[in-house]
Amino acid sequence: MSWSDVGHRWKTSLTQVDWYLCLGLIFLFLVLCGLCMGGWKLHQVLNDADALPIDAVVIKGERRYTSDEEIRIALQDLMKRSFFSADVNQVQQALEDLPWVFHASVRREWPAKLKVFLVEQDVVAHWNETDWLNAQGQVFKAPMKEGIPELPYLVGPDDQAVSVLTNYRQISELLAINEFKLTHLELSPRHAWLAILANGIALKLGREDKMARVQRFINVYPTLMQQNKPVARVDLRYDTGLAVGWGEAHEESR
Repeated sequence: MSWSDVGHRWKTSLTQVDWYLCLGLIFLFLVLCGLCMGGWKLHQVLNDADALPIDAVVIKGERRYTSDEEIRIALQDLMKRSFFSADVNQVQQALEDLPWVFHASVRREWPAKLKVFLVEQDVVAHWNETDWLNAQGQVFKAPMKEGIPELPYLVGPDDQAVSVLTNYRQISELLAINEFKLTHLELSPRHAWLAILANGIALKLGREDKMARVQRFINVYPTLMQQNKPVARVDLRYDTGLAVGWGEAHEESR
């Protein structure tokens, strides 16, 4: 085959090529490359904390026990991210890990701000000497803070916290109507109840008929006061009667 034949074949093949299609494919390839490069560059910018930093975190909600410094420390690592790369779920979790925070909601606000709404624990009682109990009956651990009001002391198994709080509220309401203040309520491992009043009187209520036994104490209290002796404890674990322990060295009377 001569060189002229080879050249003729190449010329024939080139005339059969769809150049419009080839140029279109090349153009599409270049567009795709440009989009990929643009996406990669945009990703870098959106995740660049120097280019798009979080300028401010606005905290709303009533706070009594959570300081600005505690919040700053909790968020210091997360604040190193850019406005778009910061994970609001992680910010929320970091805030809810603070001991006195019950709930946190977080949202972005353009162009460089995070808005946070905090709800603190609504503490209603001491729990087992070392912990706290909130209004929902949930046990939580937190350090003592200035400004916490005087609270009752509740004791019991952690899985019975809601029950203890519910019974405290019921018994406390009944006693308050009759001008007594309940300061301590305990549920023993054997499910027996012990109530202690602000005047120091301990009421052994047993496992059943707590409210009826409290009412029995209320009914008999004026008679006990006529004895002119300090009452230390009243055992109400009887069907009809009660046993009184006096504050001084006296035999128990029923």
